[in-house]
Amino acid sequence: MAEPVNSADALARLAAVIESRLPARGGDPEKSYVARLLHKGPDAFLKKVGEEATEVVMAAKDADHGGERSKIVGEVADLWFHCMIALAHYGLKPADVIAELERREGTSGIEEKALRKALAREGGAS
Repeated sequence: MAEPVNSADALARLAAVIESRLPARGGDPEKSYVARLLHKGPDAFLKKVGEEATEVVMAAKDADHGGERSKIVGEVADLWFHCMIALAHYGLKPADVIAELERREGTSGIEEKALRKALAREGGAS
């Protein structure tokens, strides 16, 4: 019987591959798309994050008008992938994002946003 799929493990495996493509680890821009984006610097991979986010929005709007909902999944996968490249560049891991989501679990989004605004005001007042 096959082991159950663990999403965090899948993200960790993908993150390890992405990290192996970092320039500091010898990622070859001639052989790897990830290494090429990382070699070009933040402007390149952040532009891709923005493009992929827009494609998620477009796929969702298409689905609202009879388009295939499965396209949303593909576009979100592309967005997550490029976000993971950004995380790796900044020395972060998917586990850091998961931990933040877990920290927010059970907190109203409205309350969480209000708390962030209050903390930002306090930080600006010092």
